Amino acid sequence: MEAAKSHIIIRGTGLITPLGHDAASVAAAYAAGTPVFSTVSHHGQVVPVAALPASAEAELEKLLQSDHNYRQLDRSVLLAIYAARQAAAEAGWLKEGTAPADDLGVNIGSSRGATGLFEQHFSGYQQSNEGALSSSSSPTTTLGNLSSWVAHAVNAGGAQISHSITCSTALMAVANGVAWLKAGMAKRFLAGGTEAPLTPFTLSQMKAVGIYSKLAEQPYPCQPYAVEKQNTFVLGEGAAVFALEQVMSQEVKAGDVVVEAIGVGFEKIASKTSISAEGINFQKSMRHALAQLPEHNRHIDLIITHTPGTRAGDRAELAAIEAVFGATAPAITTNKWLLGHTLGASGALSLQYALHILKHQQYPSIPFHTLLPSQSTSQFRRVMVNAAGFGGNAASVILSRK
Repeated sequence: MEAAKSHIIIRGTGLITPLGHDAASVAAAYAAGTPVFSTVSHHGQVVPVAALPASAEAELEKLLQSDHNYRQLDRSVLLAIYAARQAAAEAGWLKEGTAPADDLGVNIGSSRGATGLFEQHFSGYQQSNEGALSSSSSPTTTLGNLSSWVAHAVNAGGAQISHSITCSTALMAVANGVAWLKAGMAKRFLAGGTEAPLTPFTLSQMKAVGIYSKLAEQPYPCQPYAVEKQNTFVLGEGAAVFALEQVMSQEVKAGDVVVEAIGVGFEKIASKTSISAEGINFQKSMRHALAQLPEHNRHIDLIITHTPGTRAGDRAELAAIEAVFGATAPAITTNKWLLGHTLGASGALSLQYALHILKHQQYPSIPFHTLLPSQSTSQFRRVMVNAAGFGGNAASVILSRK
């Protein structure tokens, strides 16, 4: 007798991004197809960034006012709390004034963590003759406070995991949540990524790598897949969190989104950005994910790529897609030309983009000349999302809508 089959479904989604503060506002931004970049002055140079809009800032301020303890937290933590509460509420898991739910786990990741607050405390340390620091400097800048504060905010009493795997962080959090659910170590899981990197030091770090966009005055400062041989990386901020639950096949309803497969890949570091021209890490993660699909049905309708607008990275991922799919490559797109690269949160924002496309069955065309072949797909039922980061790692998640 065949064993009963279970699925991991997304019960709820929460997000706060340069495009908006909920699914409706973000959907409107995607429909408009207008980039949301602004500029800041950084050491005498005008640079493009993707910051939260005024409407999202207002929502974040409401969150700050709701609990006096939130005033001491880094912006990255606040973004995570906001997104997690939204996801938990949509899933029906947000129970105010109740005991912590021991069956609800949390895994929130970030590439840089509390970098804004860390920079602030370190600056104070340098300026103090005695090296004096606030008593909150350590507990509020440790990476672990990401998931612990989210757990407090949603009454989660299960696993509380914070981690950094550079720009693959959010997809790895989802992978971890799926693994815990399948292992029976949790019944529900909140997983995602957050990043608040628009700080002087982080901007300097990205500029030092030599990848930051010099197109601040142009309408499209971030140009993934661009034909022009230039780097157009632009930093953005934001967070997205997903409420995951394992259900039996008969419980899956029409319209539910299922996490069908998760693949990981790795290649040995050969450069400071850790990616080969062939995109070996991407090849491995995509093949790993595809191998988990039914052998007779491994068709992918769309790939949302990592492609942050760097010359080497973008071309490597496209080379990997060609190597894996050949002439049957799916349609390809990205959202980074609209909201930049949010580092550890980028995979989560790409996953939310996939949910948007699966629901609305459309996405905005990239308005500048690209390396992408002309492609048309009438229906999107299954979407693959890629992410990769410094260190040689990559991850691929496949979502499908029932």
